[in-house]
Amino acid sequence: MKDTLKSFEWWREMTQITIGCLLAAIGFVFFINPYNIVPGGVYGLGIVLHNIFPTIQVGTFGYMFDVPLLLSALIIFGKQFGGRTLYAAFITPGLMNIISWLSYPDTEALQSLDPALLLGGSLDLSNHLILACIFGGVTLGVGLGLVVRCNATTGGTDIIAMILNKYLNIPFSRAVLTADSFVVLTGLVVIGFGIGSTQEAGGWLLSLYSLICIFISARVIDHVIDGASYNKLLFIISDEHSEPLREYIINDMERGATYIKASGMYSNNDKEMIFLVVSRREVSQVQRKIREIDPKAFLVLTDAYDTFGEGFKPFPEKETVLNN
Repeated sequence: MKDTLKSFEWWREMTQITIGCLLAAIGFVFFINPYNIVPGGVYGLGIVLHNIFPTIQVGTFGYMFDVPLLLSALIIFGKQFGGRTLYAAFITPGLMNIISWLSYPDTEALQSLDPALLLGGSLDLSNHLILACIFGGVTLGVGLGLVVRCNATTGGTDIIAMILNKYLNIPFSRAVLTADSFVVLTGLVVIGFGIGSTQEAGGWLLSLYSLICIFISARVIDHVIDGASYNKLLFIISDEHSEPLREYIINDMERGATYIKASGMYSNNDKEMIFLVVSRREVSQVQRKIREIDPKAFLVLTDAYDTFGEGFKPFPEKETVLNN
């Protein structure tokens, strides 16, 4: 019975990952790629490079970048790097290419990604770019959110951020922001100003539309994963090795935490419990570090819906009423 339940749960989560990848691919093909919106990440860079090499599709560029990154992650992180991420990273570019081939009438239209030719022109939002940003951001956010809920990612800048965090001690969230910012700036140079591109310059305003799409997709991902919660509250109880964990939290994560004196009810031994608040993106990093330092540690993870203080939100003004 237990094995049956595990099998059912595995199939349910793999189906959810597949649906998430399909939604992400649909978001790119129908609402992002045709309008040269660059939402960061590997596929955003693929959109930029497609303007330079139009014969190569965005999904194909995804494979070109993701495969080396995935292999690097497997070498660096080993078994810590999940097979679900490998699955998601491999099928997403393929789905993008298949949907693109089915949505454009011929090879020339596929290379140009002309929205007037997409689905026979029935989905042309050229005069309504804000709608393209909204629908693209929501579709992409829901898709990626479903993937992340199943403990996977589509690879790309997440892998770059993990490597930067490991070797340069750059906090994970800052590393993701750095990588995505580089992609958006590249889009501004190539697409916005037409430098090195075979197509006409799209204008710097496209970068502003890209930022709108990034903001919407990030918010949707948060809501798909956590509802209205953006931070996580961790209670960590470890019988030993608390000093390495303290060094990691303070120096690597650049976070503060609090020791709480505790006593084990069964053993009656004195313990030190760590009270720590982190962003959603940092949770997996903390979990891996705890497993590395003390596999026998006890961890409680819960939502932190409002977090005020240094590194988080400022305290509201005296007259402000909080809407929870």
